Amino acid sequence: MKNYIGIWLDRREAFVVYLLNNKPFTAGKQETVERIESNIERRVRLSGGSRSRKTPYGPQEIAVDSKQESRVKQQLHEYYQQIIKRISDADRILIFGPGEAKIELKKAIEKTQPLAAKIMKVESADKMTIRQIAAKSRAFFKPHL
Repeated sequence: MKNYIGIWLDRREAFVVYLLNNKPFTAGKQETVERIESNIERRVRLSGGSRSRKTPYGPQEIAVDSKQESRVKQQLHEYYQQIIKRISDADRILIFGPGEAKIELKKAIEKTQPLAAKIMKVESADKMTIRQIAAKSRAFFKPHL
């Protein structure tokens, strides 16, 4: 049984399309779509960033920004690891979506050697509905199904 996976993602959520091809055993195909939320906080207010009117901009603000950036970076890492865990049994992988998240996910996957060779393509795509994501994944893997 072959397991083809299409992933549409941005930094807020990912949709993973599982296309199972079990031709040797039965004449059917299975398709499921799973939504994974990133749980990244949009605007985090950390303590230590307030100012008096005498020093409106100072080194404290930089420290708060770096804390916030570090926190978001850690949340993104956890998000990508959650996706990688869900696709660990993939035979072939298609990654698509807007922004930089698709490239960041590819880099995270490349750190796990067995999955890195299974990435077929990484491409840009606009915001899509769940049906459009599933249709794009089916169309990409159609020659293999």
